[in-house]
Amino acid sequence: MKSPASKLTAIELTATKLTAKRATEDAHSLDRKPAQAQAKEQANFSLANELGGIELLEASYQRQNFSRHCHEGYTVGVIETGAQRFYRTGGDHTAPQHSIILVNADEVHNGRSATDFGWSYRAMYPLPQQFARVHDELGGKSGDAPYFPEPVVHDKPLAELLRLTFDTLSTSDNALLRESLIYTSLARLMSRHGASRPVEKTLRPTVQLALVKQFLDDMPAADVSLDALAKLAGLSPFYLIKQFQRQYGLPPHAYQIQGRIRLAKQMIRQGGKLLEVALACGFHDQSHLNRHFKRALGVTPGQYAREVEASRPRG
Repeated sequence: MKSPASKLTAIELTATKLTAKRATEDAHSLDRKPAQAQAKEQANFSLANELGGIELLEASYQRQNFSRHCHEGYTVGVIETGAQRFYRTGGDHTAPQHSIILVNADEVHNGRSATDFGWSYRAMYPLPQQFARVHDELGGKSGDAPYFPEPVVHDKPLAELLRLTFDTLSTSDNALLRESLIYTSLARLMSRHGASRPVEKTLRPTVQLALVKQFLDDMPAADVSLDALAKLAGLSPFYLIKQFQRQYGLPPHAYQIQGRIRLAKQMIRQGGKLLEVALACGFHDQSHLNRHFKRALGVTPGQYAREVEASRPRG
């Protein structure tokens, strides 16, 4: 049986040649773009069907201010121009041009410009099970997904490989090439920057906090009051807010909003109409859904719905 290292080498052969070719052609193209080009807010969401579906985003922002939020998937992004300032792992970090942003699945983070002229980036959001599938096929421990300890990494060859992957997913319908680049990108990312998840320094959540979290996870659309959650936990409302945020990174209300956004994404993927989705997920109306959805994901529910529809196989 081949070792994981030999498998990785075999997967990388085609991608390495393509990466070198693209790096030669585009070595100075990004540097020629003026910073002022970031003045226009623009975001293009798409969905690649490989590995069961991977969300992609290409965006240019100046005023966008992402609220603290989390994703089911990881964030793997390359800064194209400008610089981004974001919170992750208990502190703020700055990602300059050509650097790679890494946020683990379900990790609370935010984002805004670190310059006067905004920033642009391309990113994908692979799920833990998608990373685990690649890891399994490389001979790793079954079911393992990586942990990325560094929020910002400087790895020029990997950044070029990710750019090539993004370009290919947006322009090519060659299934073998698309899949090869996705596998190679995720495998190289894990091998170069992945680590075992550290032992949590904080205390395990109490039974009371776990009850509240479970309720919000199971019923994100429920119109529940803070007093009701406090009674469920047997805690005072103020103590519940303080301890819940300390344990999970968000206060109960913000955590509930994240659950509602996830539910909305699921219903949109199932073909739900936006107003019906908004009301079913506990938002006051469609504009309420739009505001929170865009602050967390950078695109509107309408943009998300259009790209999901465009990605569906045609019979």
